[in-house]
Amino acid sequence: MELDVVELSRLQFAMTAMYHFLFVPLTLGLSILVAIMETVYVMTDRLIWRQMTKFWGTLFGINFVLGVATGITMEFQFGMNWSYYSHYVGDIFGAPLAIEGLMAFFLEATFVGLFFFGWERLSKVKHLMVTWLVAIGSNFSALWILIANGWMQNPVGAELNPFSMRMEMTSFFDVVFNEVAQAKFVHTVSAGYVTAAMFVLGVSAWYMLKGRHTELARRSITVAASFGLASALSVVVLGDESGYSVTHSQKMKLAAIEAMWDTEPAPAPFTLFGFPNQETRETHFALHVPYAMGLIGTRSMTREIPGINELEQDAERRIRSGLIAYDALTEIRKDPAAASAEAKARFEEHSADLGFALLLKRYIDDPRQASDAQITMAAEDTIPTVWPLFWAFRIMVALGFGFIGVMVYFFYVASFKAMTFPKPALMLAVLLTPAPWLAAELGWFVAEFGRQPWTVDGVLPTVLSVSHLSITQVALTLAGFVALYSVLFLIEMGLMIKYIRKGPYMDVSDTDDWSGVSTPHAPNAPVSGLTPAE
Repeated sequence: MELDVVELSRLQFAMTAMYHFLFVPLTLGLSILVAIMETVYVMTDRLIWRQMTKFWGTLFGINFVLGVATGITMEFQFGMNWSYYSHYVGDIFGAPLAIEGLMAFFLEATFVGLFFFGWERLSKVKHLMVTWLVAIGSNFSALWILIANGWMQNPVGAELNPFSMRMEMTSFFDVVFNEVAQAKFVHTVSAGYVTAAMFVLGVSAWYMLKGRHTELARRSITVAASFGLASALSVVVLGDESGYSVTHSQKMKLAAIEAMWDTEPAPAPFTLFGFPNQETRETHFALHVPYAMGLIGTRSMTREIPGINELEQDAERRIRSGLIAYDALTEIRKDPAAASAEAKARFEEHSADLGFALLLKRYIDDPRQASDAQITMAAEDTIPTVWPLFWAFRIMVALGFGFIGVMVYFFYVASFKAMTFPKPALMLAVLLTPAPWLAAELGWFVAEFGRQPWTVDGVLPTVLSVSHLSITQVALTLAGFVALYSVLFLIEMGLMIKYIRKGPYMDVSDTDDWSGVSTPHAPNAPVSGLTPAE
């Protein structure tokens, strides 16, 4: 298998996945925010909240359509570019994806039409139920996809059938309630809520700066700041839970994120800043926070977190153990009927390490013929490239705490300062609108890049997962995806900007009858104040 094909296939999937994830967080969060706004409308009968629901619902709809289109493409890639992966683990990975389509996607796809076209056909309460079903469907969709992804990070509830050479599910309960999957779900949806809150905050701040649609903008800021503050705090708390689960299931990923080359005495420090050097295996100019990593990663003062060097040695031990399983598996498959009980026992004893032996297939067709040098190289392959993980994680965390600060400020001003926002604060909100997407993409980068060299951690190496394609074939499809997705990105941005500039003109006459037309603020006047209609 040519390594170049593997790298190109990885690049293609990374590009399509990260592009798709530009739409997912906003869909998750904006669906909930729209449902909250419509709930207020139904409870108060104030038409301004209906106007808000329809305006933000329009932006949700644009984002939803592009998200669906790009998500379908990703699933086709499992068959096109990752056929052996689909063969090897499809019985487990395919189950949550199928449930996602039947339970979640059909739910949201059905009711999203009723949301847009049912305003004059459904009662207020029935339409509100539709809106909440769209929101629930969107979040259920994320749940099942993250259950599938969580299994790739922590493959529980499954075992290899040595006769079919396929992974088979042994416990659906274990797959669904996988601790990594559950931690990823709550962390990811909370990040989506922050993304939507920052989006609503940024657009509303832009309206306030322009003195346009201020009635809608002020209320939207109040909802976004309240919802966003709770979500931003949740991201940090649930991110801690996600980090704790990694300590058990993906020790090498955690060590790489921390650039922890050697096992530190418990409790380990957290490296706040530094420049990791993978060649010399040291971190230059490291700035440590004592005890922090030990408390976060182990929640104890006595448990150690293993370093990269120790984990590499453990990987070499597991490769040698996996070779015993590989040899027994070869004997069993050669003549299943005549396979000895001793061979079956050897396979059962060492089967958990079989995936580590498969790492040797990068260097030799028959891992049993591998030299000590090749085993050493395969063990070294279990170490991902450290510096991108180290910095991506820290930038993501810094942005997360920054969002808390922004939300605290806007919540405080909205609640206690009569919505009197200084213009620099509004300008900052506009400028920070894209920041949650950066944080979300960095989070996915850490999760997926940190899993390398595995497609399924400890079970199936990435180098074995790809289809038998030529470099030319993968390069052409990659170029095609880049061109297509560039066009889709321009369409998405064009539609979003168009409808944001256009503003909430739906129901505007009804809103004006209720609250009166707002007078735009003078260019240098403070942007604040509730109208008598409030």
